[in-house]
Amino acid sequence: MTRARVAVVLAVAVALVSVVTIGADVKTQEKTQTKFEGTLGRVMGLFGGKAAKEGITSTVAVKGDRMMRVTDTSGELIDLAGERVYAIDFKNKSYKVRTFAEIRKEMEEQMRKAKEEMAKSEGRKESGSDQPQMEIEVSAKETGQRRTVSGFDCRQVIMTILVHEKGKKIEESGGLIMTADAWLAPKNPALQEVQDFTLRYLKAIQTATMADAAQGMAQALAMYPGLGDALQRMQVEKGTMDGTPILTTVTIESQQNPQQAAQASDQEQPKPSGGIGGLLGGLGRPKPKKTDESAGAGSAAKGRTTLMTTVNEVLSVATDVSEADVSVPAGFKQK
Repeated sequence: MTRARVAVVLAVAVALVSVVTIGADVKTQEKTQTKFEGTLGRVMGLFGGKAAKEGITSTVAVKGDRMMRVTDTSGELIDLAGERVYAIDFKNKSYKVRTFAEIRKEMEEQMRKAKEEMAKSEGRKESGSDQPQMEIEVSAKETGQRRTVSGFDCRQVIMTILVHEKGKKIEESGGLIMTADAWLAPKNPALQEVQDFTLRYLKAIQTATMADAAQGMAQALAMYPGLGDALQRMQVEKGTMDGTPILTTVTIESQQNPQQAAQASDQEQPKPSGGIGGLLGGLGRPKPKKTDESAGAGSAAKGRTTLMTTVNEVLSVATDVSEADVSVPAGFKQK
């Protein structure tokens, strides 16, 4: 499996289980922290600064046709009525403006480049050896656990996605594991209204690119016979995920096959070998987990390494939004 195809699978999976962003006449605060393992994690720790160590806290306010997302040093204001997006620099008290027309043009250019890269990737695959057919498994379960998160009464639901060679267990062929551990509160109307704003924005900047993206998804479904079934299963499992995610931990792991695991055990710093488990396992280069460290029933510990973990938590929700919350601060100059 090529890197491009692995990226497609993970992008689809993350989009389906990720936390919903925020909407109209509501102000929320949330914190997101992403941790990379191994060498990449150490580099991010050295150069990523406070954000890499402590995560990023952002405030999102939506009022009518405007949405503002603010972090410590920057902000982004989307104005649907004015068809403009403002990138705000709080440190330099300045901002830049892009029109929706300019954004559409950028999207078209990015899609053109992506098509070229995909064509090159497909050309390399056709000239190489045959790749094994991949299988995608999706499952979700209620754990029965409950806890209070940010003042919300939540229940725990865990979704697991496995990508591995068809006809083999993931421990046999190697592969990828994505786990979404979500604490869900009852549906929150205020948070739901954000999704509506996001859809309005996407519709406003819609171009032929959207049709191309749909075609690209159809091509992905054709490349992965099991992907269509997996997506249908995810829609069913999303019934189990019914509610508003307040705290979600997404973990992506790489599972080596027995040959790769044996080779890695003889090396201090194993190099990635064939198969998607070996390909992505080399990104982090952490030592494989030991059997007694695995979490959850059926977890294969031997040869499994964590690549990255992302934690997103909704800290607060309010419905009192002022005009200042969704405006460029007074005195800021346009660059």
